[in-house]
Amino acid sequence: MKNEKYKILLVDDDETLCSLLSEFLQEEGFEVETLHSGNAATERLLQSDEFDTVVLDIMMPGMSGLDVLRSVRAKRQVPILMLTGRGDDIDRIVGLEMGADDYLGKPCNPRELSARIKAIIRRTENSLGNGAAGKTIVHALLHGIELDTGTRTAVVNNTTLPLTSAEFNALSLLMERAGQTITKQDMTQEVLNRPLEAYDRAMDVHISRIRQKLSSQGINDVIKSIRGVGYQMLTEQQPTQSDD
Repeated sequence: MKNEKYKILLVDDDETLCSLLSEFLQEEGFEVETLHSGNAATERLLQSDEFDTVVLDIMMPGMSGLDVLRSVRAKRQVPILMLTGRGDDIDRIVGLEMGADDYLGKPCNPRELSARIKAIIRRTENSLGNGAAGKTIVHALLHGIELDTGTRTAVVNNTTLPLTSAEFNALSLLMERAGQTITKQDMTQEVLNRPLEAYDRAMDVHISRIRQKLSSQGINDVIKSIRGVGYQMLTEQQPTQSDD
């Protein structure tokens, strides 16, 4: 993957850390812009859609990373990777619930950060290129959910569900394999383009958000949790009951 064309916004109040990460990412071929406050990041992101990925620290004085995410996500679908303190599971879950694409604990290994950014960009490009690069566009209808991988939309009752990129990919995978159990390991790899990690709740949160958005349109209990294994989208012939 060539990184020259990809522009990263790195937001952290720790200017020394920002400089070190920026230097490494530039050596990896990314174009990097750094900001050191939530207010500056919000203003920049609401004025521009030029960034391929935003790396956003949660713990910043004043406007926190979660505040920035809340302000930006309603108007911009730019991929956002949150940097969280190690062990701050609540922050990680809240960030994902608010629409972050992924998270990484601090202090982070720059190589892992670069790998996560590449995974997010690859996922985004695969999504945007779906159908244009020889991939099959899927039109599916299940439980009243109309899925179109060409336009990347999921419509229920003539209402387009406001899914993030990761949520759309997860719903698409589940509908494509309706009636089959998909392990969390496989879902994490296929949806997030990275391996499942210890205590990794990212996929659980994405599934929870999908369920909430389906429920808001009157569709309930169509995604079944298979305890200790993963998830399954029920077919219309299966009873809509969950073992949660």
